[in-house]
Amino acid sequence: MGDLSDSAPAPSVLEGYISETDLARQLNRSVRTLQRLAARQSGPPRIKIGRLVLYRIDSVRVWLA
Repeated sequence: MGDLSDSAPAPSVLEGYISETDLARQLNRSVRTLQRLAARQSGPPRIKIGRLVLYRIDSVRVWLA
């Protein structure tokens, strides 16, 4: 029988995305600052799944450039 410890981890459906909290931490800004930018539509594009807010990493890089 196959040993499960030898198998590769399952790919994450959220690969390529970062949470609002993690992005704020990396940018050295508050979550509230990101929320204000979103309200003004001047921040990086984001998606919401219920209360979960995610940013696509590639979109954040384009926004920063």
